[in-house]
Amino acid sequence: MKKLTTILTAVVMCTALGSCSNKDKKENSVSSSIPEATRPTDPYIDDAVEAKSGEVYLAVADSQWKAQYLGTNDGIGTSTLSYDAGVVEITGNGDYTVSVNSDTEGFRYAVSGNSDNKEFVPKGMEFMAVMIKEGETKFPDAVITVNEIRVDGTPVELTAKAYTSSDDGINTRANLINKWTSKPSPDARCADGALYDGNGEPLDICAEYSPCIVEDEAFAQWTEVEVDITISGIK
Repeated sequence: MKKLTTILTAVVMCTALGSCSNKDKKENSVSSSIPEATRPTDPYIDDAVEAKSGEVYLAVADSQWKAQYLGTNDGIGTSTLSYDAGVVEITGNGDYTVSVNSDTEGFRYAVSGNSDNKEFVPKGMEFMAVMIKEGETKFPDAVITVNEIRVDGTPVELTAKAYTSSDDGINTRANLINKWTSKPSPDARCADGALYDGNGEPLDICAEYSPCIVEDEAFAQWTEVEVDITISGIK
């Protein structure tokens, strides 16, 4: 069962992050130390948040692949940070804040089987993105502008700007740390418009944008991550 859980989690993460090689899938699979408890027996299930259509959330995976949130609450492997996740309904253009927090009883139970065990602390960040569930169909012209990222309450330096895109034509995303790509995708857009011309050539503005807009060092060890964003373009 442990082996099956590990494989399934790797497949889910590779789908969410974009294409991965077989080597990536093997090396980035979730730790087998996660307990094999099932959701129906989870005593903290009522605190686990699942993003609904039209809601915005923060998707993350730490360097150990134990602290994860992909907008779901249906499996311990990819939902350890679903407890108290800051998921927000989009009501129109404006400012929003999304977040994840590992200082919860649900998270501690998910990674150790003991809600009082505070030994595990997330370290590093393999993936992070602001996501709008079904945003491409619900808000097809929406643009996500990242204003500030805070780690345990402290703002961190942004080294580039985040662009808005989609990897599946359904969900909208703004990559904050995506190590599986090196440049904005062809469908990238920002508040000023597209980043590529009609022939697929990058415009001058494209140089300001990146799939990684913050350095890894900012997440050496963390408990809570908050991202302030502005959503525009909704008609």
